[in-house]
Amino acid sequence: MTEPREAALAVLRDADGAELHWTVVWDRALQAALIDPFTQPNARDEFLHALATLAREGTIEKTSTGTYRAAPI
Repeated sequence: MTEPREAALAVLRDADGAELHWTVVWDRALQAALIDPFTQPNARDEFLHALATLAREGTIEKTSTGTYRAAPI
């Protein structure tokens, strides 16, 4: 399992600049087994917090309400 921050980054970087809604990012992180909501308490809340923090830091971009993409390098 991965921390929510690293999971979100991994999914968005794999998306090759595509804009993804947070629910898609969450679903892809679950499918890739980066996050296990059964063993990580409050996994979804921590994931959403990680997305917001990453956007504030400029590591990812918030393109619209609930939609994100990896920041260009």
